[in-house]
Amino acid sequence: MAWSEAEIGDLGGRTVLITGANSGLGLRSAQVLAAHGAHVLVGCRSIERGHAAIAAIEGPAELLELDLADLASVHKAAAEVRERTGDRLDVLMNNAGVMGTPSSTTVDGFELQIGTNHLGHAALTWLLMPALRTTPGSRVVTLSSLAHRGGGLDVDDLNFQRRRYNAVGAYSQSKLANLLFAFELDRRLRAAGDSVLSVAAHPGMTDTSLSTNSTRLRFGSAAAKVVAVGNKFVTQSVERGALPQLYAAVAPDVVGGQYWGPAGPAELFGKPALAKPRAAALNPDLGRTLWQRTAELTGVSPDPA
Repeated sequence: MAWSEAEIGDLGGRTVLITGANSGLGLRSAQVLAAHGAHVLVGCRSIERGHAAIAAIEGPAELLELDLADLASVHKAAAEVRERTGDRLDVLMNNAGVMGTPSSTTVDGFELQIGTNHLGHAALTWLLMPALRTTPGSRVVTLSSLAHRGGGLDVDDLNFQRRRYNAVGAYSQSKLANLLFAFELDRRLRAAGDSVLSVAAHPGMTDTSLSTNSTRLRFGSAAAKVVAVGNKFVTQSVERGALPQLYAAVAPDVVGGQYWGPAGPAELFGKPALAKPRAAALNPDLGRTLWQRTAELTGVSPDPA
């Protein structure tokens, strides 16, 4: 599919919230959607980096302070979105993420990667569902990764309280959780007769700051510089890497329950195409169990119930 940003039509009148929109794929998505007329809410933990992102976006955009590793911040941000938009949201792009971090916890005591990448996004999605539901054609786009293929998910030990912590395994678990959540959300939306679409996407191998930040945290700045240089030779640009999530957010032929990624070999590079999730991501029993466990951990009522 030879699809590009040029095929995005006029998005005037639409409101989009992008988490982690201060850099990488999130910033690129914000720039593209705002350039086509969408009003973009730039979800960002750092006010300083958020203002810098706003300055780099040509089009309607405003900052939303949001720390996905803090459920109080998630509740506050969701309430602000509903108030600012009059309870109308066209696209929620669950883009933010951390990768390969040393063992650490969120404000609420969750393992950092599952807490940020999955639990924070799930809570935000549920809290914003009233605004999405009242907006015709609205979508939830959840960003996963090829890393979801790398390991399993222990629903009873998401926070590595019994298992020995492994940074790579924890990231893989969080990305599998993203897909399970996206597909379970789609199943429940269809069962409830809602028109909201739940779609997932991944960027393949893209030159973002995730890998360098992960390397810096685990092995130091010198190693991070080596990774940053190496990425230039083995990854695609952020501009190309953002295309699957942009397609999932705006393309007219997208339907709920789809998973979009690069069309090239092994889904590493290329234009947007339907991607192939591993079998575990499509397991409805695992999706349902994770959904229930997520509600228990976050204390947020699932929507749809």
